[in-house]
Amino acid sequence: MSYAGDVTPEQAWVALRDEAGAVLVDVRTRAEWFYVGLPDLAEVGKQPLLIEWQTYPDGAVNERFTAQLEAAGVAKDAPVYFLCRSGVRSVSAATTATQHGWSRSHNILQGFEGPHDDSRHRTVAGWKVAGLPWVQG
Repeated sequence: MSYAGDVTPEQAWVALRDEAGAVLVDVRTRAEWFYVGLPDLAEVGKQPLLIEWQTYPDGAVNERFTAQLEAAGVAKDAPVYFLCRSGVRSVSAATTATQHGWSRSHNILQGFEGPHDDSRHRTVAGWKVAGLPWVQG
């Protein structure tokens, strides 16, 4: 079962702004939230939901991921936008959420930081490069 689709960071921002029930789930690790930063949804009256897809520091897949989504009160019919660093872990999170009943699960392409440039810096694309609001963790 495939997830509902991919969206750009800008499309996710518009959905989060315009859809009252839309939820952003940041699936990066605690270390990434703290050291790299977080999407800032204050302008749209929301906060990102922080649920690791892979746990830090061991990198194991979080076996409680869908239970934590449910415990956080994310409605199964809500539009849910999954974000990671570059858009890879969030595909797995969106797919798993869909398999467990969240029918409107979306992957945010390019993630929070995006892919590497030629110098191996993350300056090409993603939430931060798009100029969307974020804060240091």
